Amino acid sequence: MLRSDLRLDGVPIQPMGKSQHGYLVITPKVMLQFFTADERKAGASPEAKVALFDSLSAWAGPYRVQGDKILIDVDTAWTEVWRGKQQVRTYERAGKRLTLIVAPQPSSTQPGKTLTSRSVWEKVD
Repeated sequence: MLRSDLRLDGVPIQPMGKSQHGYLVITPKVMLQFFTADERKAGASPEAKVALFDSLSAWAGPYRVQGDKILIDVDTAWTEVWRGKQQVRTYERAGKRLTLIVAPQPSSTQPGKTLTSRSVWEKVD
């Protein structure tokens, strides 16, 4: 992940810091996204474990492309809120870069608020 612009009700937020890192894996049948916050700390206490969980995002599932949209049928995710649901991303390609855009949708962590996202990924050879 090169960069991510996450907004809640139009206001930029950085719940995982300024430099998240992770991978987007696309096979002919499955798409997987996994990224973590920029400053994670290992720990065994219940609080440390919660902080680790809150500092990651991961999901995967079969996908299909329709025009400029990727429709992912999420069958596994770090949060049960997404499992069994379809996620839609508008995409833009430029050379080795892929930008994924999330249209406004209800926030899964802050009820009553609207989330948008734009993430830029670069192909690893």
